[in-house]
Amino acid sequence: MTSRIFAAGLLEGQTIVLTGAGSGLGRATATELTALGARVIGVGRRLEPLEETAALCAPDAFEAVACDIRDQDQVAALVDGVLERHGSIDTLVNNAGGQYFTPAEDITRKGFDTVVGLNLGGTWTMTHAVATKAMIPAGGGKVISVTLSPHHGLPGMAHSSAARAAVENLMRELSIEWARFQIKTCAIASGHFRTEALKKYPQAVQDGVAESVPLGRLGRPEEQAWLVAYLASPAGDYFSGTVLTIDGARDNWYGAWPPGGLADAEGKPPVEERRRK
Repeated sequence: MTSRIFAAGLLEGQTIVLTGAGSGLGRATATELTALGARVIGVGRRLEPLEETAALCAPDAFEAVACDIRDQDQVAALVDGVLERHGSIDTLVNNAGGQYFTPAEDITRKGFDTVVGLNLGGTWTMTHAVATKAMIPAGGGKVISVTLSPHHGLPGMAHSSAARAAVENLMRELSIEWARFQIKTCAIASGHFRTEALKKYPQAVQDGVAESVPLGRLGRPEEQAWLVAYLASPAGDYFSGTVLTIDGARDNWYGAWPPGGLADAEGKPPVEERRRK
């Protein structure tokens, strides 16, 4: 397996811990990173999906580990195990997350805490354990945390929006505090991608989501995987404290421009008529 974008061996010798590696964007990221020579420790709550990811990766490059990132003891054991087997953790990709659609007024305290506990609490637990046990002693490393776009509101996901905004600010803050350890922290705000999660819906629904994106299409999972690989590579060594949004301009506008019915026969947006002197 080879990368369509990067040189073979770009990440040779790197040990990368990737959460949420059993499906979707995590699976695409695992296949890209291993194709570039990295050893990827794929983390998820269930082994079966991780083993399916392993079958798609470069031989012997992907290691599946079951772990609930919300459980501090499990996370500590995970990190200790990786260090015992491989000696270092060069990059942590906090890709695991999840939420459910519901009106804000119907979110219970338990539901809110569950979503925030996974998306924010789990990210913090993983980041803190990897930093204190591996990266600070080693004198450097990278943390890449996946959040969501658009940033100007995700109706039906107030709990996830709150958690993801907190993760982005956490990465900004840690980029300052941990710069003295040469730890770089960034966030990737992901828009709408054509993953397994979306494919369960009728094609009309998928098309409707695509129409909300100014570029007029859903993202391909490998496009985000390429961004993760770039940040993990030497090309990403000066990125820290930033949020990179990959969403086909969805963060800036809803739908096509010009909107339907507003363009002229040639598809040109309306032009304001100005008075001539």
